[in-house]
This record gives sequence, C-alpha cells and structure tokens, in this order.
Amino acid sequence: MSDGKRAASAPWIRTRLRTAPGAAVALAVLVLVTAFLAAAFPRAVDAYETKGLRHDIRLADAGRSAVEVSSPQPGLELPREQREAGVRTPELKRIGGVLGKALPEPLRADMSSVAYGLRTMKPVLATEPWLPRPDTVPPQLSYTAQTGLKEHARLVKGAWPTTPDAVTSSSRAVRGAVTEETAAALNMKVGSALRLPAAVGGPLTVTITGIVAPRDPGGSYWSADPLVRTPSLIPDPASPFPQNYWTGTVLLAEDAGPALLATATEPSLFWRFPSDPSALTGPDGARLTAVVDSLESGPGLLKVRAIAGDTAEVLTGLGHIVQANARMRDAISPVIAVAALGIGSVAAVVLVMTGALIAARRKAELALMRSRGGSLRGIGGRLLAETAVTVVPASALGLLLAVLAVGEGRWWPAALAAAGVGLLVCVALPLRTTLQHIRPTLHGGREDMVSARPSRRRTVAELTLLLLAVGAVTALRRRGTSGGGTDLLVSGAPVLVALIAALVLVRLYPLPLRLAARPMARLRGAIGFLSLARAGRSSAGGALPLLALLLALATAAFGGSVIAGIGDARDDAALTAVGADARVSGKSERAALPDELVSTVRDLDGVRNAAPLRIEFGVAMPETAAGDGGADGSGSDDSGTDTGPGANTGGGDAAGARATTMVGVDPASYTRLARTTGLPDFPSGLLKATGPSAPLPEGAESGPERVLPVIASPAVAARLGKEQHAVDTLSGDFKVQVVGTVERVASLASTNFLIVNSASLEERAPTTLLLTGAPDPGKLRAAADGNGEEFVVQLRSEERARYVNTPMQAGAERIYLAAVAAGAGYALLAVLLSLLQTAPERKTLLARLRTMGLTTGQGRRLLAFEATPQALLAAGGGLLTGWATIVLLSPGIDLVPLALAGVAGSDTSPVTLRADLWSLALPAAGVVALAAAVAGVQAWWASRRGSITELRAGDSR
Repeated sequence: MSDGKRAASAPWIRTRLRTAPGAAVALAVLVLVTAFLAAAFPRAVDAYETKGLRHDIRLADAGRSAVEVSSPQPGLELPREQREAGVRTPELKRIGGVLGKALPEPLRADMSSVAYGLRTMKPVLATEPWLPRPDTVPPQLSYTAQTGLKEHARLVKGAWPTTPDAVTSSSRAVRGAVTEETAAALNMKVGSALRLPAAVGGPLTVTITGIVAPRDPGGSYWSADPLVRTPSLIPDPASPFPQNYWTGTVLLAEDAGPALLATATEPSLFWRFPSDPSALTGPDGARLTAVVDSLESGPGLLKVRAIAGDTAEVLTGLGHIVQANARMRDAISPVIAVAALGIGSVAAVVLVMTGALIAARRKAELALMRSRGGSLRGIGGRLLAETAVTVVPASALGLLLAVLAVGEGRWWPAALAAAGVGLLVCVALPLRTTLQHIRPTLHGGREDMVSARPSRRRTVAELTLLLLAVGAVTALRRRGTSGGGTDLLVSGAPVLVALIAALVLVRLYPLPLRLAARPMARLRGAIGFLSLARAGRSSAGGALPLLALLLALATAAFGGSVIAGIGDARDDAALTAVGADARVSGKSERAALPDELVSTVRDLDGVRNAAPLRIEFGVAMPETAAGDGGADGSGSDDSGTDTGPGANTGGGDAAGARATTMVGVDPASYTRLARTTGLPDFPSGLLKATGPSAPLPEGAESGPERVLPVIASPAVAARLGKEQHAVDTLSGDFKVQVVGTVERVASLASTNFLIVNSASLEERAPTTLLLTGAPDPGKLRAAADGNGEEFVVQLRSEERARYVNTPMQAGAERIYLAAVAAGAGYALLAVLLSLLQTAPERKTLLARLRTMGLTTGQGRRLLAFEATPQALLAAGGGLLTGWATIVLLSPGIDLVPLALAGVAGSDTSPVTLRADLWSLALPAAGVVALAAAVAGVQAWWASRRGSITELRAGDSR
C-alpha cells in the first residue's frame, strides 16, 4: 500500500510542475530573492561590525591598542648575577614567548612586531653643553634597550650599536643609536657621548654609534612610545614661567640592559604585544572586553604574574577601544533593527499573499478533489510535497548566494533566516489552501464590500489585534525610544502602525465607495458605476494586501528619511566648520587678510559672492552683564572662553556667555551669503549706524562713547538685554546695544557671539573671507599662497568628504539603502499580486462587456478607475503610516553615530530624525502609477484576445 502511494505521489508532483511551470518558477524566484535577503542581512551586520572593530583597533594609537606587560627591575635583594640575567635578552625572550602563548582568545598578538627589553622610567637630565636649550632648560632623555632594532630600522649613518663585551651592572660604557628626527632636533651625531649618573662609581657613558630611520614609522615598534621615534618639546611643569625643554629617547644596544641597573633611572622590564585584529569578528567584542578586564585586574593578571613576576602589571587601552566600538554598535543597532523587522514583515506578508494567490487559482481544482473524497491531510500533504520541491532548493540557493555575496559573517543566523523563509512558504500554502476546504464550498453570491457585513469572528479578531497594536504604540510613546540597545517594541513600530492603519482603513474603505456609488448610478455612463462596484467587490482591497503595502511604504519612508537625515547632518556639519562654500583665513586667529588677497579671490572665476569677516575671540563681556544674569535673571558664575573657531563657550545658555566672540561683517554681503547657504539672516539695515555711531573714516580712532547696534546670539542677548554696555576689543572700545538675535553665524560653532558692522570698527581688516560658488581649488590656493604661507584655504566639499564612512557606518548605510530598495520592490510586488489575484475576473468582465458594445478605450478606463480607489487608499495610508512611524521613533533616534561619529572636530550635537518629503511621496506615487500601469496593460492584453476565448461554454466565471 505504501509503495503504491509513493508511486502515485511522484506523477502528481511531476504533472503539477509540468502543467504550471510558470507559477512554479515565479514562486521559486520569489523565495530565492527573499531567502537571499533574509540570509544576507545577518551576515551583512556581522560583516560591518567585524570590519568596524578591526578598523577601530588598527586606527587607534599603537600605544593604546597594544598589550604591554611591565615589571619593575629585579629586586635589590637578589644576587647581582641573577639580577643581570633577568634583564638579558635570552631570559626576556623566554618570558615573552610564554606570555605570547598565554594570551587568551580572542586576543591575538602580532608576533612580528613584539618588542621587549629594559627602559628607564625616570628621564635623565642631560647636561652636555652641545644639546639644545630653547628656554635655557636642558633636555631630559630616556634610555631603552629593546630587541628588534635591526629588523625595524635601517642604518643611515655610522654602525649598529653592539656589545663587544658582556655588559654588567658595573659597566661604565655602552653604545646606542638615535633616529634621524632625534639627531636633527638634539644636535646629535655619530660619536656624540651622553653621561648618566650611576648610584655607585662613575657615570655611565652612552656613545652614539649610529643614526637610524624607521622602516615603518607608524608601526607599533615606533609608535607605541612616540618619543622613541620623534623627540618632543614640552613645557616645564615645575617652572613658574612658560619654559620648554626637549625630551627624547636613546636606543641602547640590545644586551646593554644590565648597565641601567646601576643608574637611578628606575629601570623597568617590558614586553609589548601589538594586537592583531585580522582574525577578530564583530561578536568577539564582548569576549575581548572581558579578556582585557581579566588581564588588567582579574584571573588573567594572576597568570601573567606567574610568568613575568609577582609585581607585573598589564597596561592597555584596548578595552576602551572595544567599548567605544560597542557604544557605536549599540547606537546603530536600533535603527537597523527597524529596517530589518519592517522588511522582514512585509516579505512575510508578500509570501503569504503569494500563497493566497496560488490557492485562489486552484480553488476550483481542490474543491473538486474534496468533493470526490479527498481528505484534508491528503490534499495538504500533496501541496506540501509539491511546494517543497520548488521552495527548498530555492531557499538553499538563496543561502548559498548570500554566503558568496557577503564573505564575512556567521553562517548559522543566515541558515536559520533562509530556513525560516522556506518553512513559511511550505507551511503557508498548504495551510491556507486546506483551511478553505474544511467545509464543501458552493457557488454563492458575490461578496461585495459595499453591502456585505464581515463575520463576528473576523470583527472580534480585528478588534483584538487593533487593541493590542494601539496598546503597544501607546506604551512605546509613553516609555520613549531612547533606552539604548535593540528593543523589539521600538523596532516593531512600523509594523504596529501599519497594522492599525490597515485594520482601520479596510473598515472605513466601504464608506466612501457607498457615498460615491449613489451619484454615479444616476449618471448616463456605466464606467464610473461599474468601476466603483468592482472596486468594492474586489479582494485586492483586502487587509492583507493593504498591510503589505503600508508596511513596505512605511519602511521605505523611514529608511529614506534616515539616509536623507545622514546627508543633511553631514552637509550642516560641513557648513558649520567652513561657513560657506569656501573659506580663506590666517593660520593664527589674529592674522589679517591683505586687501590685495581679498580683491584677487573675489575676482576668481566661479566666485558668486565674497563676504569678509573680522572675527575676534575671547571678547570679555561687560561686568554688569556677565554678573547680573541679564534678562533671564541668571546669576551663575559659570564661565567659558572661546579659543578658536570651533569653540563653544556656553553650550547655548545665558549662563555660559561670560566671554563671547565678536564678528565684524559687511551687512550686505553677509546677508547675501546667509541666504545662499541657508544660515539665519537678518535685515542688513539693522546694523546701520548713524550719527556719532556712523562708520569711522579710515584710520580714525573709536571712542568709548560710540554705541554700535549688534546682532547677538540668544545667550548673549539674554545677558545684555536692551541696555547699552561698554566693551573693550582689539578692534576698538565702544558700547553695544542688541537690536536682534540669530541662532547661528557663519564659520562659528560657538553659540555666544556678537555681530557688528565692520565699517564701524577702528580695526576693520578682515581675518576671514567666506565665498559662495564653485571656485577652482587650485587657483584659490594659488592666490592664497601668493600672499604668504600664513593663509589657509578650506573648502566645504573637502570638509564634507572628511565624513567618510567608517566600515560600521558604511555597512549600516548600505543596509538602509537595501531596505529602501527592498521595501519599494515588495510594495510593487504586493500591488502586482493583489491585481493578479483578480485578473481572470477582469478579463472575463471585459469579454462580457465587449459583447455588449464596450469599446477598448472604455475597457481601459474601467480597469484604471477600478484600481484607483485601492491605489489611493494604499498611497494615502502609506504616507500616514510612514509619517506616524517617524514621529513615533524620532525622539529616541540620534543620527550622529551614523553621520558624524569618528570625525575629529565634528559637531556632535544630536541629529534628530525628520520626515523626508521625497521618501514619503515617491513610494506612494509609485504605487499609484504601478496600479494604473498594470490596469492599462491588462486592458490592452485582454483586448488582443477574442471574447470566445474568454467566454467558454460552461464556465462559471
């Protein structure tokens, strides 16, 4: 019996696949694409997290990313021979090898750059008369005897430092080397001698025998301690006056370490292991943090001390690097989860819609089988086998393509995602089909949405879903979205809003149809009435197709708004940093631009407007204004001082406006520039001074009785009020009176500023020139260089290019682009599926109406008018759903991690998510256009076929 059943099953599957190959191929392609997207998502997330972690470790300073084991010199209670043996190369190499093997996973060391040796912890005052003394302070030098000098450097002059005889603690002469930069800065050459005071006996003499150059200056060997490569001029902290002195490092011969034991330099042993991130993956971040914590103050430290000594310590900044990476990942993950859950939901709905379409096409066939004694189990088993033959290979192929397309990432999340897609399709189609045939079905009346009333079960189910969704959205709105980490309630906001909108709109949909059908029935033409009747009866307007469209449109709108917000944030940050399309300023704050340079730059091709500015930082506020709290009554003693163009002296409140920045402008040119760049502008006449306050003649001195009108930031205006206040500036002494406020001023990130007419200043020479337009960068820099090297050219386009995505940012942005594209694709597919489900009825209707005299043009209009209500419903609902999702999630979403993180000096104030009009309107318009296009194609195709082909004898349609 079982053999007979198996023999009967095979012909059934083959027969079905041969009968409808197009449907099988279409289903396989849909499953393939969906399985590919589902499997590629977790691998893409793993890939960008992995690349981001490796990028952050490689980009960090070598001194922070390396793991260094440090131990004091061997104890003085030990015999001299034992102390010397403990700092020689063989013993250091042995301990270093054991330590390298003992590093716990996933921490790995780059063994080719490992360095170990003995170094001085206390710098030595170098009193040699030939050494430079910038402020009469002698340099302080450090000494290190570390391995690998010949492997990591090339000899420029002299000879490699060696130890012809065995060096001991009683040796008084050793050899050393310095880098080219150290030799140039400290006047060292081959044969120079340095003396270190010893605790017993005469001083230790270090003779420079060679000058070397690093093979890899940026490598860990030379960058972990930058003084080994490059000397530094640092201020003397013990001096009451500003005095600087040189500090640097001398490289001793590899085996010269024992000689340092006799000095008072506090020598210390070290083993430095540069981290190798090439094998790290994104999920390793948490384990790596735990391992570093253990090495610094946990069980790992006990293992290190068992190898390197009881006083050994582990020093590394790797934990802070990984934690910063984790903070960025946690900030990005909620935004990515919204896209993932939204696209996943719409993909699931589209797959269910596909099953519904197949079930509708085979309803009559399966009803016949059921009426002839077919069991639900038998029918469901045949459908499952038939579906699995197509779906399982397609899911496996999608998984394979995802693995090939995204090279790095864990395989099991991708496999689970692809298997979930296959399982959903394999279960949805048989279940959907068999549930329709639990009871025998008869040909009944039409289910017109205008007149039919939904069942009580459906009403209860819809009300339950509606209440649950509304409750979840209400809880989300009250709780907020800024809790950090990935929250399914937050990520599911588009799904919840779309579910609410779909249930409500489907219930409200018959009302306008009912109202519109009455006047249409009175008209002479039948097209309008028929289209409304068809639109109300069509299953294309059901909750499932509408939910798919709303989900797709909401996710696409959210993703588009995120991408647009990232671009806007970067554009705004670049504008804040530069102030206009181009900027010419001095390297120092007070460097004035010569008139010749201003006129030359203004006449360059591509320059539309040039606005000269005189910027003066650190202008002291009047005591009466700075202390009384001004208009807001604040009496805070907080203070801030501008130190440069990017300084923020108060965070935008009145309490921080004790020191401010004065910006002298030409009102006419500045207001033109502000309007062009989108910055806040003001009427140029506000800064016009008349009478005693009129612009000064060239070379005239300003008197303290002059009162100049100023435009102030809100913080400064709150302190100054409407009264006149005297200020002392490098541009003259005068009184100021606030006549207006603006939130921002070009080229300043500070929120404490005063804008004054530069023509009213005693010193009016501009320090900054802002340009709009597209001047040639080469010619602009040539004009600046022709007037001296103290002028700097900044371009807004170059500043914008600084915000180059880190791997994590780039990966997240690519995922959102894919989410937008996938959302648009699934939305279009949902429209096609909803229209294809009723395509046979449309073709039959047109065939019947053509026998009654309906023309081809009228048929096209009929189908177009029929599809219009559903398309408008979906488009309007999509606009509403996308807008509601953005409004719901925007309070807790900060786009800074995606837009500006990792760029030094960038404005890191919160960047909130705003609804982007194009992201909302374009997908919705695409749905309407596609619905009209599909209806037109269907009408054209139906007109090519004869009525006899469609209207067959005995057809029940």
